Amino acid sequence: MDVFQTMRFFVAVAQSGSFTAAAELLDTTTNVSKAVSSLEARLQTRLINRTTRRLALTEAGLRYLQRCENILDEVREAEEEAGTAHIMPVGRLKIHAMGAIGNHYVIDAIAKYRETHPSVMFDLTLTNRLPDLLEEGYDMSIVLARDLPDSGFVAQRLGITYSILCASPAYLKKRGHPDSPGALGSHDCLRIVNTIMPAGNWVFEGPEGVETVNIPLSPFHVNTADAMTVAITNGMGIGIQPIASAVDGLRAGTLVRVLPEYHFEEFNLYAIYPSRKFVDAKIKTWVEFLKSHIPGMLATDEKIVGLRRQR
Repeated sequence: MDVFQTMRFFVAVAQSGSFTAAAELLDTTTNVSKAVSSLEARLQTRLINRTTRRLALTEAGLRYLQRCENILDEVREAEEEAGTAHIMPVGRLKIHAMGAIGNHYVIDAIAKYRETHPSVMFDLTLTNRLPDLLEEGYDMSIVLARDLPDSGFVAQRLGITYSILCASPAYLKKRGHPDSPGALGSHDCLRIVNTIMPAGNWVFEGPEGVETVNIPLSPFHVNTADAMTVAITNGMGIGIQPIASAVDGLRAGTLVRVLPEYHFEEFNLYAIYPSRKFVDAKIKTWVEFLKSHIPGMLATDEKIVGLRRQR
């Protein structure tokens, strides 16, 4: 018999004073006397002294009763906490996000979400890859992708974004503004290499549709958008910037958009989590918050990029 069930039988007998009353209290047809006897046999200890008229706990039984009551209280609290997880947003969320998206959108969203849900805590990991949610124990991943592999996970689309070309004012003053993608061959083109933007030719979408440009040998390669921002700001050359990484520099004037009528391939922004069934309240409310919050941020940033395009 299940160890917790025999504990419940024993505690009910001790609290009610009889086997019959314990069976009625637990609403069970199990032979409670036999179950307690089996418990004593397993423990090799007498817990209850029995007479024809009354029951009395032994010293070992009193000690065991106290431990059982504590254990069953802990189990009851754990069950209640788990059972209300779909109602009350509480606990810790382990979240993965891609670097620029995490820095610019997700951290801001977490701060605003916690204003109304302070009982939810976050562990955020930033890497430019699509993790294995189950293997690595993430509750959610927020990623950019053209399309998602068929994983059986739930994917909520939060919006669309893309990358642009940027340079520093000092670089452009020194080297001039390229007037077409083909003119990039005479410039220092900095390469960002990761799962979203692998090394290779630059493929633009512009007034004439898709245009591919062979980029000359680059003086600088790096694997994160934020590191590329630093390199561009320091005047090292022209580089690709996700909108999320570029907007602060565009606002401040430390970055200038290059070839403003061109941009790179659009990517979908997804929130991915393992299951649609029995989703607890913290994940459900967090997903709903992202769906209401992130599209507005994307639209605001694209407007800033558009304003710079018109100048």
